[in-house]
Amino acid sequence: MPVLSSDNKEHSSMSDSKGVPTGADKASEQAISIVQRGNLKTLESTLRKQWRLGQNIVLCWSSDERGVLVIFVPHYFLGNYCAVDDAPGGPEDNEHFIRKLISGGRHQTREELFDIAKRLGVSPTFIKLSTALSTEPRVVDAVEQVIKRYGLSYVESRAVLLFDIHEFSLFTPFEQASQLNSLSYSLNSAYNKLLGQGVEINFARTTTGDGYYVWNRNLHSFANQDLYYFMLLVLADNAVARAASRGNTVPVVRTAFHVGSHYELYQAEGVNPTVFSYIVGDVTIELARMVDLAQPHQILIGDFDCEVPHARDSASTLAPVLSTPSFVRNCNRELSTLEGIQLSNRPIRDVVCSLTSGDGELSDDPLPRRFRIVDKHGLSRYAYNLQIRIELEGERLALGLDAPQLPQRPRGESEDGQPSDPAEAEALFNDLAVLLQKRSQKSIQED
Repeated sequence: MPVLSSDNKEHSSMSDSKGVPTGADKASEQAISIVQRGNLKTLESTLRKQWRLGQNIVLCWSSDERGVLVIFVPHYFLGNYCAVDDAPGGPEDNEHFIRKLISGGRHQTREELFDIAKRLGVSPTFIKLSTALSTEPRVVDAVEQVIKRYGLSYVESRAVLLFDIHEFSLFTPFEQASQLNSLSYSLNSAYNKLLGQGVEINFARTTTGDGYYVWNRNLHSFANQDLYYFMLLVLADNAVARAASRGNTVPVVRTAFHVGSHYELYQAEGVNPTVFSYIVGDVTIELARMVDLAQPHQILIGDFDCEVPHARDSASTLAPVLSTPSFVRNCNRELSTLEGIQLSNRPIRDVVCSLTSGDGELSDDPLPRRFRIVDKHGLSRYAYNLQIRIELEGERLALGLDAPQLPQRPRGESEDGQPSDPAEAEALFNDLAVLLQKRSQKSIQED
């Protein structure tokens, strides 16, 4: 499988199996003294031994005048700790404490580290170094990167994409390989095109077997918005490739975009942790359920709330919390960023995208059509349908599904979800009685 352009940066920001920084980090490595590089190498080597093929994980660390203090716990410890109810606020209080601990940076003061160890009921592990660890930001940053490879991270809010290849299992192995490679190229192409516009997506991906989860490693204020633009270009590149292809070499994709929480970890690969991270959590579960009922070519946007600051050139530091419709409208204000980008040697002249409204037109309707998705477990979530129009020189791309292709509100149900007359109500109750006798079935319909 080809390596993504941005994934190369992950290799460069990590260390090789001997703990020596590689790739693009050579430049920053030169700014770190030989002594401190020796400390990093010793730290990496010791952590690998204590990690024991994934048996233990690191929660946090602190500098010591003779080395580094770290808190190691068995991989099952966190689950057990969050399950007990002896915390002041019950199990939820313990879980909140752990999530806060493994969010963001892991560097703690000596006092904070010992307080954490006391609450967890564990003892810190001392790692002796040849000299005291520098407090320079670049050294602390390097230690953070090493520590995270041997631990577990929690992200409260991040945008994640899911590209799913429609009917992937029905293709021949050669066609499957070609389609994955084509989708991978579209990711690379979108990355390079945005980079040319001054927007850098430090993206990562994990395969689902018939597609990819994709997220922006950056967690700055505009990271979610940048990933939204990235999605638009990936889909546009895929559409252009499909138009020019023959056979089943370019995939038909179903796409979902959502913002939510997740855990991030590095799995064991042989005797070392991988340099690629994996994510799992509420956001990936929601995406999988959404795309499972999506139609070919459909683009679903989850129902979420997230902080979105004002324009990049704004002096305001406020970051209001926006719902999905407001998030999309906010992103649309900077769609001009994509103008001029070349698709199949033709520049983008204009981009219009919006959630499908009640009249089926692309508009800024504050109340677009919302769809209720019920999974096989009977659990439900909501999503919106995204439509995209891209004007190229001499051609127009229409991405996503139009209103007539979308599920409608069940017959006999008014806009407030109530039956329109008693006879229809009785029929609905009869249908409900039948459904209750069966296993919960998957469905998607207008809310």
